[in-house]
Amino acid sequence: MYGCQQVLLHPHKGTLAVLEFICSEVNKLTNCGIYYARQLYFKTQRFIGKYTLDKELKSNWHFKALRANVAQQALHKIYDSFKGYQALIKKWWAGELDNKPRLPNYRKKGGLEVAVYPVASVKCLGNKIRLGLGRQVKAWFGLDHITIPLPSNLDFKKIKEIRILPRNNCFYAEFVYLINPTKAVVNYSNALGIDPGLNNWLTCVSTTGKSFVIDGKKVKSQNQWYNKKIASLKKGKNQDYWDSALALITEKRNRQMRDNINKAARFIINWCLKNDVGVIVFGWNKRNKDSINIGHKNNQELVMIPTARLKDRIEQLAIQHGLKFIETEESYTSKASFLDQDFLPKFGEKPNQWKPSGKRGKKGDGLGRGQYQTGEGAKINSDCNGAANILRKVSSQLKLSLVKVRRAVLSLPKRYDLTNLSCVIS
Repeated sequence: MYGCQQVLLHPHKGTLAVLEFICSEVNKLTNCGIYYARQLYFKTQRFIGKYTLDKELKSNWHFKALRANVAQQALHKIYDSFKGYQALIKKWWAGELDNKPRLPNYRKKGGLEVAVYPVASVKCLGNKIRLGLGRQVKAWFGLDHITIPLPSNLDFKKIKEIRILPRNNCFYAEFVYLINPTKAVVNYSNALGIDPGLNNWLTCVSTTGKSFVIDGKKVKSQNQWYNKKIASLKKGKNQDYWDSALALITEKRNRQMRDNINKAARFIINWCLKNDVGVIVFGWNKRNKDSINIGHKNNQELVMIPTARLKDRIEQLAIQHGLKFIETEESYTSKASFLDQDFLPKFGEKPNQWKPSGKRGKKGDGLGRGQYQTGEGAKINSDCNGAANILRKVSSQLKLSLVKVRRAVLSLPKRYDLTNLSCVIS
């Protein structure tokens, strides 16, 4: 299992020019490789082999401008992309995919692409990493290497590769390292059901009789600020207009989202380890944002919330710490009443006569938004009701006992604010 850690680089002017040159040449070489692979497929209906591009493009000017192993890594990524397309197109012809996949397309002209350095081609010099440069770079820039900082929490012997990431006028060093998964001492008959949302980013209910909510208003606020700034800077300009100011605020927003994701995911894992919970059940409908139409404002809020990335981060950390992660479809979990044990149909399989026992409150009605009224008139938190139903979706499969999930658990979940979440985690 592999993990990755990013470090923001602060290069001086000379090093910055070298980084821009390297990533620019990788981008150009990638386009050359994609052109060759596409033409080969169009003319012969054959896909490239893993080392075909290495042989065909070794005399290419952009190949020679880079270290050989960096150029080869860029070309091997093209092979992986076409290999993925080959597998997907077979599934599409077999009727297993709804949409026909497309051939890998060219990268933006004049852009920057990730440069990958295998660990065999770098050296560790104390707390620095030495990255060698090609002869062409040495001839032009007068440098045969550059150095980047090694994070103090990483063991160089476990690093497998180093990536130079160009992003919004910034450069990051991403360290890919080996992780040895640990075996958690937890009860795998206990599970945590997670219902993702907006104001309540994650609503969680466990079979141990506890519930809590990770507040999502901070994420919404940060996205609203970003959207307002983007609209202001683009006013009167073309839709594809871009400048350094837009890049700066976009990078700020992306860092905020990464911080929110890491804090929330780490909190979920720590909570499970502390409360003897061995299984995480995440409610998720695939492609749930495609062609969504819930109003312009709600569309913008939902699409901008990086819940899919949060789900993937929770899964990654769960595997790393020996917890089981299960993703289940969440259709009708918000409508059905958990306390009344309503039947939970799968998506597209709802019986014509199906009707929930309770109802979910709306803004302006007597019940109120965020509340759910059961068939017997009991009022509970609507998102907790959904999270409990997510557990019920897999209860028979995992042999979960839900006897501790009662009205009190679903009525008063503990609320955690992302602003102070790191204090709670520690």
